[in-house]
Amino acid sequence: MATATATAPRHSATMLMGRGLTPGKYRGLQRISNPNGTLTMLALDQNSSMIEMAAKALKGKGVEREPTYNEVVDAKLDMMRQMAPAASGVLIDAYYGAWSAIASGSIPSDKGLLVRVEKSGSPKNAVGGPMGEIEAGWSVEKIKLIGADAVKLLAPFEPGEPISAEHQFALIEHVHAECKKWDILFLLEPVAFPYGGEKKTDKSFLDRKAATTIESARQISHLCDVYKAEFPGTLGHESDEQLIDNLHALSEASEKPWVLLSAGVDYPDYYKQVKMAMECGCSGVLGGRAFWKEYFLQDGAEARTKFAATTGLKRVADVNAVVRDHGTPWFAKYGLSAEDLTSIRASEGWQARYAPHASAAGGKGGHVVRAGEVY
Repeated sequence: MATATATAPRHSATMLMGRGLTPGKYRGLQRISNPNGTLTMLALDQNSSMIEMAAKALKGKGVEREPTYNEVVDAKLDMMRQMAPAASGVLIDAYYGAWSAIASGSIPSDKGLLVRVEKSGSPKNAVGGPMGEIEAGWSVEKIKLIGADAVKLLAPFEPGEPISAEHQFALIEHVHAECKKWDILFLLEPVAFPYGGEKKTDKSFLDRKAATTIESARQISHLCDVYKAEFPGTLGHESDEQLIDNLHALSEASEKPWVLLSAGVDYPDYYKQVKMAMECGCSGVLGGRAFWKEYFLQDGAEARTKFAATTGLKRVADVNAVVRDHGTPWFAKYGLSAEDLTSIRASEGWQARYAPHASAAGGKGGHVVRAGEVY
């Protein structure tokens, strides 16, 4: 081999591996991120809420039925085509969205693809605590096989409700292990929930929501690669000063880069939440209904497409500008700089050592790759 010439210092790829950023996970992060390492992602994986919105719109026209399978598919693809250009990645479900999005070209080729793994509408225990499940006929392995960039798991989590919390923790550990096995990025979404007869509007729930959000990050954020968090508190329920303190506490509690979900709030409130979060260590967004929930209120297919192509697209673009300008790059949360990343190199023969559980076709008799061998 030729003698290496003097170059800038290089770092071993163990700098990434030691942080859990194996090749597949690292590539997934690259695919779902903006060029500067922030993340602006659009969520279209909601099934129950979309069906409810569409059914309500039909009822308003005197039609008493739920939308058909094809109507839900077409709505998701329409929003994706019109709004994805302003995002760095799109989250979709398997049942209605993933294959149709790929096959139709509705997901732009330069946008990251995240796919949901959980069942929509999981069972609940006696006090209303979610007991999550994987979607029937679906798996982390299948998400990897279709070429997706990341797996998303919604696992509502409440440290104060131990039966649900233990079940959800086990589910999170399972998906974490599967994503490690198949070397695919894992995005985890815990959300607080009312239980024991509470409602989301009750003072008892609102009073503990921030503490639940922060404590959940302490307990489970280490089990993912990107953490999707709720806003830690409620606009108007706590002061802005308290909410800023909560956001800083959430950033400190999360061991991984975190992004802000929208939880169905109205867009002006979400935009304010995003601006506050980006100043406190947040790396981006994965927002859904705040961007598009009025879509189904439009009169006819043409009007819905126009809404997505104008109002929806502008909302995503405006949030994207805030994220890019003020968000914390994901690699900073991992203790890395952009310069560090450009200097990382794998050592010779890495491919023979990678994923020892995977089958390998080459080599005979357990041959070990040695430095200096020519290939």
